[in-house]
Amino acid sequence: MRRRRFLKLGVAGLLSMAAGRTLAAMPDRTLSLYNIHTGEQLNTTYWADGVYVAASLDEINHVLRDYRTNETMNMDSRLLDLLHAVRSMLGGSLPFHVISGYRSAATNAYLAETSSGVARKSLHMKGQAADIFLPGSDLPSLRRAALDLNLGGVGYYPRSNFVHVDVGRVRAWQG
Repeated sequence: MRRRRFLKLGVAGLLSMAAGRTLAAMPDRTLSLYNIHTGEQLNTTYWADGVYVAASLDEINHVLRDYRTNETMNMDSRLLDLLHAVRSMLGGSLPFHVISGYRSAATNAYLAETSSGVARKSLHMKGQAADIFLPGSDLPSLRRAALDLNLGGVGYYPRSNFVHVDVGRVRAWQG
């Protein structure tokens, strides 16, 4: 079986579970995150025994909050599953370094005015996007893993040393 087909089948299983259809003996899902702006680190199992773990989701929402305004958002579980799938593909144990998770409308407007490449209707404002890098994995490999999953947008920013992932429509770009 080709790698891409294998990956799509694995992700399809994850997504069917997210839609409420659980499969017997599915493994727990864990995320390790490090917020580069706040220094907060989290290693948590956010999916166990066929359900999302509310306390873990709250912790993830806190770590991925808009650090400028201290506002939180319920991050889209599909984004968490995407991050978990990318981590599973790449292996290793170091946490994702998060540059940006949730962004308030005020923060996003400020960034759109002061930097290039910030979408005015960014999926960050809906809790559906993250800008990340992964120590121990080179940026092209991180990008390739996200692209292979074919689950949303993938932006590649090699000069800024991060990859944008989101669960919007499938598309890819380089910044």
